[in-house]
Amino acid sequence: MSKALPLSVPITLPNGIIYEQPTGLFINNEFVYPKQHKTFAVLSPSTEEEITQVYEAFKEDVDTAVDAANAAFHSKWSTSDPSTRTRVLYKLADLVEENAETLAYIEALDNGKSLQCSRGDVALTAAYFRSCAGWADKIKGSVIETGDTHFNYTRREPIGVCGQIIPWNFPLLMASWKLGPVLATGCTTVLKTAESTPLSALFLATLIKKAGVPAGVVNVISGFGPTAGAAVASHPKIKKVAFTGSTNIGRVIMKAAADSNLKKVTLELGGKSPNIVFNDADVKSTIQHLVTGIFYNTGEVCCAGSRIYVQSGIYNDIVAEFKRAAETLKIGNPFDEETFMGAQASQQQLDKILRYIDLGKKEGATVITGGERLGSKGYFVKPTIFGDVREDHQIVRDEIFGPVVTITKFETIEEVIALANNSDYGLAAGVHTDDLNKAITVANKINSGTIWVNTYNDFHPMVPFGGYSQSGIGREMGEEALDNYTQVKAVRIGLKQ
Repeated sequence: MSKALPLSVPITLPNGIIYEQPTGLFINNEFVYPKQHKTFAVLSPSTEEEITQVYEAFKEDVDTAVDAANAAFHSKWSTSDPSTRTRVLYKLADLVEENAETLAYIEALDNGKSLQCSRGDVALTAAYFRSCAGWADKIKGSVIETGDTHFNYTRREPIGVCGQIIPWNFPLLMASWKLGPVLATGCTTVLKTAESTPLSALFLATLIKKAGVPAGVVNVISGFGPTAGAAVASHPKIKKVAFTGSTNIGRVIMKAAADSNLKKVTLELGGKSPNIVFNDADVKSTIQHLVTGIFYNTGEVCCAGSRIYVQSGIYNDIVAEFKRAAETLKIGNPFDEETFMGAQASQQQLDKILRYIDLGKKEGATVITGGERLGSKGYFVKPTIFGDVREDHQIVRDEIFGPVVTITKFETIEEVIALANNSDYGLAAGVHTDDLNKAITVANKINSGTIWVNTYNDFHPMVPFGGYSQSGIGREMGEEALDNYTQVKAVRIGLKQ
């Protein structure tokens, strides 16, 4: 398309709300045209129809956005009274809640997820902005005692201009996980949306301006990884890059950061998380956590509990109840209030999931339920459970990123710990038992960044999240997230004697 596309377009949501959807690049608190005036289509995964087009950023647009962020950082923003940052973050949280239904419908329209899931995302987004508001005036250094000849202190300073690249599975929530610490610490940023789901972050940009965030502090661009994403990762003025996505692309980001200016890197990457059920687990509640663990957000969750291990004494009961639960989930129109699973986010992701389902069948695994596409329009897949799997099967080892799970029987604690740790990933794990001693023992021995006990996919703004091994570097949320956006300066003063 040409420059004729306006910088915002009216969109009518299924609930009748008409809102203005930004389509331009958000730079210096204004929506602007990119230099090449190119656009790309945004499709609805549930209908396969075009929602709108948005403008595409290239390297020269990244340069413009970085210059705006750099100027904002070196203005009063990075050294302002922390109460200023607290105030805008609280206001932003309020604005997210005031626009909650619009944001939830945008996510369901753009990503294909159900309203049940998107409303949860919006609530967590507001909660996290509010949590970051509370941290803004608690970023502090320390005095170090080394005797009476010197006075020593440290201070934590904002790192500077950040580059942030968010994924397509939780567009709004991941934007908040990136933007919250930036605003709390006094950094500035250029945030690139995922090309298949740019709409909610662009709408969020309008709320960022309304909240009173100064021009240039937050810049939001839409574009593709090999062009805009690569320009962010390698930009010499960007001091820190954050990426959420696949492990393979994480490697590319890390190399680009090293080859450019050795910028600081945080990566939240893939997972193949074990979800362990012991004989003494409560069957009813455990089944719900298994469902949430793998079928929430249509399985497009990096920490999904995609490898289920069940102790032999309860195995048959869990398989039967889990199968029944999967087959009763409502799948389809994401705007139906009863829908639990909406559509997969793209044709590419649908094709990948179906390839893995076909591979699982060829590997000799048994389809307990599901194992096929649902309907012919929209990217829908039936919840799929595989049994009779081996640890060397690709469906056990590879991240599928969809509603596909394997289930395996085990006998002893030692055996299941070995099985759980037999992975290149280490993002999360679940443990289900009524024995607290057993839960703590197993949790302490699993090599993962998050262990959920008698729950799953259960997030809180104060609890850090991130991975071991090939699941990433650094942490999101909690106090640990602030470390990613600050650097420590030590001052040592010689005193006159």
